[in-house]
Amino acid sequence: MKDLLAFPDKLIHSFEYGDHLRKDGYRGRFAPTPSGDLHLGNLRTALIAWLRARCFSGQFILRIDDLDTPRNKSGSVEKIKSDLLWLGLNWDEPIIFQSKRKHIYDDVIDALRNRKVIYPCSCSRKILLKERLFSNRSFIYSGKCRKLNQPFPDKTANASSLRLKVGANFASLCGDIILRRSDGIVSYTLATVVDELMLGINEVVRGDDLVGERYSQNAIFDALGQKPVSYRYVPILLNPLGKKLSKRNNDDSLSFYQSQGLHPPQVIGKLAAGLNLVSKNSELSLLELLSELKNNKRKLLNVFNNEKG
Repeated sequence: MKDLLAFPDKLIHSFEYGDHLRKDGYRGRFAPTPSGDLHLGNLRTALIAWLRARCFSGQFILRIDDLDTPRNKSGSVEKIKSDLLWLGLNWDEPIIFQSKRKHIYDDVIDALRNRKVIYPCSCSRKILLKERLFSNRSFIYSGKCRKLNQPFPDKTANASSLRLKVGANFASLCGDIILRRSDGIVSYTLATVVDELMLGINEVVRGDDLVGERYSQNAIFDALGQKPVSYRYVPILLNPLGKKLSKRNNDDSLSFYQSQGLHPPQVIGKLAAGLNLVSKNSELSLLELLSELKNNKRKLLNVFNNEKG
């Protein structure tokens, strides 16, 4: 572990414990948001993440990314658990809820603030939208508030967001990124990086619609003096019209297929066939699929868009 001398002892110990877990064996995770029912694309990602963990006799962690409370929907957590277990996708440790870890993220933000690598940003959505409209490339924040020396907002009256001063090697990749929004909610990017480190995650399987997050997350790993975990990307599942699946569309949910009389082996076969892990119209249990892939781990690697990693 490097470059941790400026952090409080409790954070150093948490990072070191995560590093110990990481070296002890494979640890993967699935981290849905409780904003609605999982769709088949979410479940396919969970399936691949679970298979990776089981193929290496590792640990599979379930984390609920529920920090963005306005988006959370009542009953979503129980439905997520029910859908995963219906397919046989079990987890190995108590479920992690990000909402119960806010104090940890706040401690990390305070530590970075003490290192003077965070600054308040008063740019409104309107200002940022204007910058985005006049940008000739993928939008990167201009950093206009970096040198203004604005006062840090009181935690009870968050009028400004907090941004990280990224290192020079990330300036053209992601720019200064938000760690805490103006409404006081910690950013997904920061919380995810902190959790990967402290929970000892060494590989993350996720949909390739999140490829763009990698630069921002790597910038935070860099600010914390840590090496990034390995990210692998699964092609997102599209509907017959070629559009990304949505939690708002009931036809994309597991409940729809259950209502049509499908059983777990049929759904597992459908998800696996879409990634060429089995032949079309296959029906097999989760353990049967795992047994096949344990004998051919290279086949499981072929599902990833590694060129995007």
